[in-house]
Order: sequence, then structure tokens, then C-alpha cells
Amino acid sequence: MPTTPRSYASYVAVGDSFTEGMCDELLPDGHYQGWADRVASALAAETPAGGFRYANLAVRGKLIGQIHDEQLAPAAGMGAELVTLAGGLNDVLRPGCDLQRVERLLGHCAAELSAAGATVVLFTSTDPTRRLAGSARLLPAILRMKSFVQELGRQDGFAVVDLFSAPCFDDRRLWAEDRLHLSPEGHRRVAAGVLEALGRPAGFDWRAPLPPAAPAGRGEKLRSDARWLRTHLGPWLGRRLTGRSSGDGRPPKRAELLPYS
Repeated sequence: MPTTPRSYASYVAVGDSFTEGMCDELLPDGHYQGWADRVASALAAETPAGGFRYANLAVRGKLIGQIHDEQLAPAAGMGAELVTLAGGLNDVLRPGCDLQRVERLLGHCAAELSAAGATVVLFTSTDPTRRLAGSARLLPAILRMKSFVQELGRQDGFAVVDLFSAPCFDDRRLWAEDRLHLSPEGHRRVAAGVLEALGRPAGFDWRAPLPPAAPAGRGEKLRSDARWLRTHLGPWLGRRLTGRSSGDGRPPKRAELLPYS
């Protein structure tokens, strides 16, 4: 993990919907902003105008094998000074996940990106059991992945953003209506966590819980659950049953390492 702040003139983001920025605020070009764009904006502000370059290769729905096969070589070939790498959770969400394969592919991605000269930032997953009923079956796999990522992060040139231990992510206000992707406030906090891991002074305590919210009534909760089942869970299950993905045919939002301002 970096011990002193290092300046970065180039950054590539690799991953799935988490890194693409799903459910953050929409940009004028129709893409979601996302925490990675927020990190890029902060790092660009430290660099002379036009001197910072940024690519975001992440695509929603991608499994770790797809990230490995489709994003690793382009990302390593860009020679960026900083890479964020997040993947594997889509695999964990599926029954029968081969965790050994997930670890092998994620570890290979991390090693190759580091060998290309980049500082590599990794992430632990949040703990879904503290906010989503029925998610306890995922916890053993998430804990195993957490240990694996933290072990990778002990190597020189790596940093880890520990989302699992941050109590703020227990709050549904940090999540979008689909309950799988971050809200704008969630993306803002992840961006702060990345910048802190890179040695930047924290502008606020991104791990801290939000102020208490007024409790929702029973009727409101039932309507919210029904809307979620109809609008989000049903279509997600349909894609799983038919082998489709929300990212099928979708290109990265920033496929080239280009100036960012």
C-alpha cells in the first residue's frame, strides 16, 4: 500500500457495473458518472490542465472471466500509472460459483496490471447480510473473497478499499432502488475511500453512518418490496435463466486512455 501520496497522470478502471457507475447521476452523454469518474476528476485537479488521462473499461454484468478475457490486456497495454480492479461479485451471486477459479482469475488480473507498472487498487465487497434479507448464503463466499483481496493488498504497489467494514453501507440510502447498485451518495463515499487509500487527506469520514432517517411505515415497505420484485428482481432472474446479461453488446464508456478534465 502506498505510504506517501503519489501523483498520477493516468488511470484505468477495470470491472463490472460497480465500476461502470450504475445508478449514479447521469452525465450529459447519457452515461452514469460513478465513483471512478469522481476519482478521475479529483486526480485530474492535481495535474496541469490536459495532463491527466483516464479510461473506464468496466461494463455492467461482467463476470470475472469476461473481465479477465476482455479488459485485462487492453488495460495492461495502456500502461497507466493507476488501475482500479473490482470483479467477482457477479460470480458469487450465482449458485455453484467456482471460488477457486474466481480467485485465480482475479489474482492473475492483479498480477498482470501490477507487472505493467500500475498501482493497483482492490476492493472488498460490502456485507449484504446487514441490509438484504436472504443474503446470508452469500456470506461465506464474500468472507473468503475478502481474505483473498486483503492478502493481495499486502504486496507492494497495491491498496485495498475495505467496504465490508464500513457501517455506512448498511444504510439503504447508499443504494439505488434495485438494491444491488450504489446510489449517488454511495458512489461519493467509495470515491472518497479510493482517494484515501491513495494517500489523499479525507474530506469527510466516508465510513460514518448517515444521520437517522424517519422509519418507513409498513405500507410503504410493502409497496417498495413489491416494486422491487416487479421492476428489478424479476428481470434479473429472467436474464439469469436465459443466459443473458445487462451488459451484452455494450461497449465501455471510455475505451481509450484519453485526456480528462
